[in-house]
Amino acid sequence: MAVDVDDDECPSLANASTLQQTQLIQRLTHVCRYDRLERPIDYNYTAQPVKRLPIVVKTRIYVYFLQNLNSDLLQFKMHALLQLSFQDKRLAYKEFNRYDNILGQKHISERLWLPHIFFSNERESSILGTDEKDVLTSLSPEGNVIISTRMQATLYCWMNFQKFPFDQQFCSTVLESWMYNTSDLVLEWEDHMPISFDPEMRLTEYNMAKFWHNTTLVVSDIENLRHGAFVGNYSSLSFTVNLKREIGFYLLDYYLPSMMIVAISWVSFWLQADASPPRIMLGKRTRTREDTDYNHLLNFFKPGTSTMLSFITLSSSQSKTLPKVSYIKVSEVWFLGCTFFIFGSLVEFAFVNTIWRRKENIELKKVNSKYIIKSTLTPRPSRRQIGGSLSNESRARSCSSLDNIVSSTESVRNGNGTVNQGFNNYLTVHPNLPIIKTECADTVSICSGRTSNDHIVDIDKDKEKKDTPPTFTTMTPQEIAMWIDRRSRLLFPCMFLAFNALYWTFVYVL
Repeated sequence: MAVDVDDDECPSLANASTLQQTQLIQRLTHVCRYDRLERPIDYNYTAQPVKRLPIVVKTRIYVYFLQNLNSDLLQFKMHALLQLSFQDKRLAYKEFNRYDNILGQKHISERLWLPHIFFSNERESSILGTDEKDVLTSLSPEGNVIISTRMQATLYCWMNFQKFPFDQQFCSTVLESWMYNTSDLVLEWEDHMPISFDPEMRLTEYNMAKFWHNTTLVVSDIENLRHGAFVGNYSSLSFTVNLKREIGFYLLDYYLPSMMIVAISWVSFWLQADASPPRIMLGKRTRTREDTDYNHLLNFFKPGTSTMLSFITLSSSQSKTLPKVSYIKVSEVWFLGCTFFIFGSLVEFAFVNTIWRRKENIELKKVNSKYIIKSTLTPRPSRRQIGGSLSNESRARSCSSLDNIVSSTESVRNGNGTVNQGFNNYLTVHPNLPIIKTECADTVSICSGRTSNDHIVDIDKDKEKKDTPPTFTTMTPQEIAMWIDRRSRLLFPCMFLAFNALYWTFVYVL
């Protein structure tokens, strides 16, 4: 309560109703009545002994706009109006028959005691303003002081990018008392709408789902010197906004193009294995004889490398603004999955092309996936051993003079020694053959008159009926290559659909 002292050193407030606002403020804050270094003091006279009460500072924040989060620097920018209100009975002038409020700017607040409030998670801020137009001071006849400050603050916000770009961030704004602990000053939110936002505020990359406020205590001790050398409990206020990232940009610019790139890598399954794949020419130059082998090798890997490089460029463009974190993000899982499918199509193309260029046919026990893959992956010496074991079951032992006979696993040649091209273009199935037994002439008496190169062939019909040899098949390398391509046309899309089902279930359900 202001005290009216009538002397030359302490001007009177008796004529307060006729004074100008500047004159009234000057007399209310005169050193004989007011000390701006001392906080307002109130007592609880009902307690025994009389207890000194802390001053209660009510707080309200009106947010003009939030700038999009800076994911790389882990911060966001906010423009807001911070309003602090408290009662200082030393400035009350109602008893002097003055009932209007006193309004002013920074020059009035400089004559008053103000609570020292700061942002504990600030990078930089202009709290309480640096210009007169940013500070509005209101003084009521009851001594209620309201300080409204327009401010701009850059605040720290810890972000979790494990589900990027389907993530949601929780960014808080924390205010704390700097000088006075809870025994002298207590911060409280206003009872009605302590946090409010401009209805025209919009965010481009995020959508504000909800927000809430909280009141806490901060302990400052010798180990935690967040308030300098002062030890005690300090009042703290905070409000948190829940920002959910808008995924429309990432769906159109990252996920859909990456799906299309993966699908493009499957085009090689419909191309003939020995056909030169389409080439993307960055420049033209004359092709020389020395370039033939190099260009052949380049063409061999071109379908997968072009799509692989396109996808790597696409994925790197969306991760430039993110910090380098140690955990795996959901976007990286998608990147690794798509890279696996693109790389798989490249390996399949190289594998099929290698099989297509083989010269010898492949002998199979049955035409199914198990035997085709096993025979294809088996090294050449092992295949010959397998083929030899199968032929021994269907043929009797022969003399050394029959060792030069061409087996069924070798290519059929013409009389001039060239490969019969027609043999490699169809599936050859051998029917059940009769068992042929050959004996050397030197072991049979009736052949004594013949030369050593003559043989006697005896067909055992009874044994043919009892022991029917298994049917075996020979497939040309071209037939196996086309068989693998046909299976890949179905296998790769099905696996990619399964990957998508697991991925999107994890993103939206888990």
